[in-house]
Amino acid sequence: MSWGTELWDQFDSLDKHTQWGIDFLERYAKFVKERIEIEQNYAKQLRNLVKKYCPKRSSKDEEPRFTSCIAFFNILNELNDYAGQREVVAEEMAHRVYGELMRYAHDLKTERKMHLQEGRKAQQYLDMCWKQMDNSKKKFERECREAEKAQQSYERLDNDTNATKADVEKAKQQLNLRTHMADENKNEYAAQLQNFNGEQHKHFYVVIPQIYKQLQEMDERRTIKLSECYRGFADSERKVIPIISKCLEGMILAAKSVDERRDSQMVVDSFKSGFEPPGDFPFEDYSQHIYRTISDGTISASKQESGKVDAKTTVGKAKGKLWLFGKKPKGPALEDFSHLPPEQRRKKLQQRIDELNRELQKESDQKDALNKMKDVYEKNPQMGDPGSLQPKLAETMNNIDRLRMEIHKNEAWLSEVEGKTGGRGDRRHSSDINHLVTQGRESPEGSYTDDANQEVRGPPQQHGHHSEFDDEFEDDDPLPAIGHCKAIYPFDGHNEGTLAMKEGEVLYIIEEDKGDGWTRARRQNGEEGYVPTSYIDVTLEKNSKGS
Repeated sequence: MSWGTELWDQFDSLDKHTQWGIDFLERYAKFVKERIEIEQNYAKQLRNLVKKYCPKRSSKDEEPRFTSCIAFFNILNELNDYAGQREVVAEEMAHRVYGELMRYAHDLKTERKMHLQEGRKAQQYLDMCWKQMDNSKKKFERECREAEKAQQSYERLDNDTNATKADVEKAKQQLNLRTHMADENKNEYAAQLQNFNGEQHKHFYVVIPQIYKQLQEMDERRTIKLSECYRGFADSERKVIPIISKCLEGMILAAKSVDERRDSQMVVDSFKSGFEPPGDFPFEDYSQHIYRTISDGTISASKQESGKVDAKTTVGKAKGKLWLFGKKPKGPALEDFSHLPPEQRRKKLQQRIDELNRELQKESDQKDALNKMKDVYEKNPQMGDPGSLQPKLAETMNNIDRLRMEIHKNEAWLSEVEGKTGGRGDRRHSSDINHLVTQGRESPEGSYTDDANQEVRGPPQQHGHHSEFDDEFEDDDPLPAIGHCKAIYPFDGHNEGTLAMKEGEVLYIIEEDKGDGWTRARRQNGEEGYVPTSYIDVTLEKNSKGS
């Protein structure tokens, strides 16, 4: 099946068909371009959506903690990766399909133009040969007619008895001339006819088939190119399907990671105040005056009246303890977070201690780096002046000391909170057994009320306040010693929370070094404080004197 043999007379039809093929190719290229724009806009909108719903990390308090929040943010990350894969699809289509189509369409137009020009030239040459043959044919025909006329004239004069011999001879010469010219035109016509037939055969059996074959190959290559682009169009997206599947699997894993129990526990940890629930209100007997007898005297009556309870005062003080169920009183934020409930205060202090420890680690690393750099400068003076590092080193040491003191101060507050929280549970248990004090004695600030009117009626107390109130402010029991140490170097201990010591002095160890370079120690007289770990020789024991 060849265009050259089957469509030898359809030059104009092939011209239109090849033009339609190029137009179709460009139309498909336009379709791919619009698909690329859709993918790009889709990816852009997905990224904007992710950016809109991603958390603003302006403060650490806003970081997600609940598993449902973490899962949602993981889904956003997976969606952002999914948007990236859509961009990859667009880039692959633009490079592999659209760009290739546009380049091929340009080459196709150039090749088609060249083949059509060759076909037109061959047709023009054949037309020229036909015209030459036709002209020689017409000339031969004309000369034949003139020779025929000359023969008729000669025959008429030859048969005419009145014609002179000269006229007859002249007519004969004219006949011979016309006959000769007719023969020459006949030979010319025969030669032109033979040439035209040869060129026409060559045109329709060699030139045109060759040109049409090239057009056919061009059109078939266009069809093959479209097939390849169709495949590349699909492959552009099929290549990213495994990655998109991973993104979707990541979303499913994020959904499975949601733990409702853990979120509920986080709610408890976030909002737990650490206060004890309010206890029962005591019964206040206002009916005592009904049962007074006539025998009661003025003194008894005055005593009874003096024993009356001010209802407004009692109710007002009782209401003050119910702030947990109403609006929480607001106050200025204090450095030790004492304005917060015990549990929230403990969490805040622990967070601050962790942050200070991280800052201390950074400063320690910087100090080590400066010391190494100083050693290098001392060994190789040409690299720098060791003295130039001294101000920065001093500043780093000051920062380290400041951070250590901050850590010790916050750890002391944390120990205080933990001690109170632990002791409060024991005290409440004892009060439940003895029924001496109501269970709601604790105030919002973590202390206990000393209102005697809120106590349950019972035996008179020797002190105006219950022992629980004093327990809140008395020091915790001394920590047991876990070993002993001997001072290698003297330490002045001017800073708050530190303990001065002399060289060779033996102290009890009550708290090990937590990594900040300080150890908590105690003298035999009970004085406690922190001493540098590098200044002492520590010996830890399971059973020490202090324990």
